[in-house]
Amino acid sequence: ERKVIAVIGDASIAGGLAFEGLNNASISPNNLLIILNDNDMAIDHNVGGLNEYLVNITTSKSYNKLRYDAYRTLRKLNLIDDEHRGAILRFNNSLKALLTKQQNIFEGLNIRYFGPIDGHNVVNIVNKLNDIKDMTGPKILHLRTIKGKGYAPAEKEPTIWHAPGCFNPETGDRITAKEEQKPPKFQDVFGLTLVELAKKNDKITVITPAMPTGSSTCFMMEKFPERSFDVGISEEHAVTFAAGLAKEGLQPFCSIYSTFLQRGFDEVIHDVAIQNLPVTFCIDRAGLVGEDGVTHHGAFDMCYLRCIPNMTIAAPMDEHYLRHLMYTAQLSDRGPFAIRYPRGCGSHVDWECPMHEIPIGKGRKLYDGNEIAVLSIGTAGVAARQAVERARKTGVKAALYDMIFVKPIDEEILHEVAQKYKRIITVEDGCITGGFGSAVLEFMSDNGYTPHIKRIGIPDKFIAQGTVKELHQLCGIDEENIYSVIIGNW
Repeated sequence: ERKVIAVIGDASIAGGLAFEGLNNASISPNNLLIILNDNDMAIDHNVGGLNEYLVNITTSKSYNKLRYDAYRTLRKLNLIDDEHRGAILRFNNSLKALLTKQQNIFEGLNIRYFGPIDGHNVVNIVNKLNDIKDMTGPKILHLRTIKGKGYAPAEKEPTIWHAPGCFNPETGDRITAKEEQKPPKFQDVFGLTLVELAKKNDKITVITPAMPTGSSTCFMMEKFPERSFDVGISEEHAVTFAAGLAKEGLQPFCSIYSTFLQRGFDEVIHDVAIQNLPVTFCIDRAGLVGEDGVTHHGAFDMCYLRCIPNMTIAAPMDEHYLRHLMYTAQLSDRGPFAIRYPRGCGSHVDWECPMHEIPIGKGRKLYDGNEIAVLSIGTAGVAARQAVERARKTGVKAALYDMIFVKPIDEEILHEVAQKYKRIITVEDGCITGGFGSAVLEFMSDNGYTPHIKRIGIPDKFIAQGTVKELHQLCGIDEENIYSVIIGNW
């Protein structure tokens, strides 16, 4: 006989999809066992009413034993059957709530609840699993655990040790490069720039779904806590909440990782775009994220947002243009505005440049040429620039355009390029199917141009784990491959 067990964390169970599953399990004949790993953490500390509920909930061991023994005895005596089980469960739940002065959300859904128990006591867990394995109907086993259990540095600083990078396991010392020699992370430039803008614009608010440290919205939370909202792992709610704030005249910056914004796609359309609300989506971890692997690559955001009416989509080549785009997004009622930027460091140590407005849908020419044109979007333009400069030294006078906007795309530049160059290369750190290169192809077709176009980007497959450098080489988004395409015969 098959036994179905679902394991879920306490941060994840607050998401809407989890409640849809609980709702379905409660009314379907099944023997599902849900194991809830409750460590009061996601990456940062969990927030919200359900988290507080899980921390405080208790169940008497003697009560559960008495209840189970009584149920088995009554079944043997044929005094109850499965047809009346639901009514008996509801009566027991009501009695239990009266005696303990505590409601149980799971048992309110007719899902038997056991716990909380020590999630690190393996012997006790095995005993408990043996006790409940033959019970019919859905049930949940609540385990209380400690994030990082067994390794003192991780127990002490669980947020940092969620993804510590390289470290000495004996001493717990993390191995990091010298910060003074590196440009800041894009997320930090975003977080600090947001505070800078919020000081002058009191309509700015920020929303993050459980990623205050990872997205650096923690800077805003520290400076303007009353204008900052961590909604937990609930991306759909984050998007709709941002829409509500925008409807009331505020200017919300909704900071979500690219791969997780996929969960809120429906809300982006129905709650933000249809009403043309001024929500700025700050899409962190866009493109290939490296060691976090296939589930976390931000490959698809340009593709899945480009098809939505009213949406403005931009990608800065460096930190300076991230600041300029953020400044532009909060100037007036521009409708939904998406700014995508990658994981990791940028290009400039001196990132704190004066900010200015960028014309919507306008790119910039970095190099003129006479043989071939390279069109780039976002930080993929850094490798493209290096490749173009290298090619120009060999006599291949390639032009380079930083398009900045995927939508609306700069049609003036595209007309210029189509009329001047027979060979065009597009470069993007995103899905090649339906992304920036596809937008260029569509323009050329719609306007009767027939240049030879090569698209460079993430191929139409799921990309595995590796360093960002390795994955860029794998996908051909690196300087060497772009250079080879520029000077190649095609």
